[in-house]
Amino acid sequence: MLNFLGKRLLRYPLILIALGWLSGVNPAWAQLDNRAFLHPLPLGPQYERQLRLDVQGFLFNKDNEYFNKIDPGRTYFGAHLAPRLVYFPTGNLRLEAGVFLWKDYGTPRFKQIRPLFTLKYRHGPHSLVFGNLEGNLHHGYIEPLFDFERVMTDRLEEGIQYQLQTPRSTVDAWVNWQRQQYRFSDFQEEVAGGLTAERQILGDSTGWLVKLPFQFTATHHGGQLDTIEKPLQTLFNVATGLRVRRALPSNLVSAVHFDGYVTYFNDYSFTRALAFQDGTGLYLNAGADTRLSNLQVAYWQGNGYISPLGGRLYQSISSSPVDQDYVERRRQLLILRVLRDYQLPGHLTLTTRFEPLYDLNNGLFDFSFALYLNFNQSFLLTTLQPD
Repeated sequence: MLNFLGKRLLRYPLILIALGWLSGVNPAWAQLDNRAFLHPLPLGPQYERQLRLDVQGFLFNKDNEYFNKIDPGRTYFGAHLAPRLVYFPTGNLRLEAGVFLWKDYGTPRFKQIRPLFTLKYRHGPHSLVFGNLEGNLHHGYIEPLFDFERVMTDRLEEGIQYQLQTPRSTVDAWVNWQRQQYRFSDFQEEVAGGLTAERQILGDSTGWLVKLPFQFTATHHGGQLDTIEKPLQTLFNVATGLRVRRALPSNLVSAVHFDGYVTYFNDYSFTRALAFQDGTGLYLNAGADTRLSNLQVAYWQGNGYISPLGGRLYQSISSSPVDQDYVERRRQLLILRVLRDYQLPGHLTLTTRFEPLYDLNNGLFDFSFALYLNFNQSFLLTTLQPD
């Protein structure tokens, strides 16, 4: 029964909207400021009957110098390009089609060439997106639930999405249909979905901002059309907590902030193949935005925690091809993050990130360093005249 309900929740994301009372203001970036990577799809009367060319470019180089058994070191080095033709029949309706190109450096072939199709409709504070979603980092998840590196390795999401945006509340409910199954398929269908929501409970002229977040993800592998003997799998992850931010009247430090979350994992599958049936986590972040860079210290404590969409570092099971059966029920990590965005000419943003971490249980010191370039620009081609 739980498998049945979990699958229905994935297929019908609007059921999750009932949780919207927990939501908060403005597009969230969870514990990290990922605004340089966000490219929302604008609507409005000023776009009516316009035909535009939108171009997104993303170049990335991330080096994970990791030497642990949970998440082995790896390097990402490549580029994404996504040109799209966009037409606005009305101010609240956006239609677009384009192509997504992904090239990893060090190989002669494209990693992916995929078509892009999106319809976005907005009515008041409500928006619906069909096709390619405003997904990935736009959802605003914390990293134990949704890995930042998916912006490089799993950029596209396809399905349906509901968004609510009010002065005090945001909701994002979505389904990503990852793999379609057909009759006699030799593989399972794969579906992912979830909800992020925030509710602002304090925001005044003193500079204090307090929000209550709620986050949920679910993944399902199954289907009734395949020819393989493989059990269904349905996994749920939940997080909630408190976010506090204080703006400061200082040229050196513009703000300080704290984000605290508790997380929960549960395997609702009929046949359990994972090392742990359920698990928990505690995720604490404290930081300061300074003139030189944004600084943050994060603490993670996990107990049998698994998240199929989450960052590998936070898991209690290994993603290593060498130590595939290695498990570590209790994980304790201390992470320092040094982040900076540089606005360059030509709608270009350079992001630098240095993230050393210390594994408290195993006494291991690892680090990662990354450079990202984001380009996002929209060109007006013509305005079509009414008949």
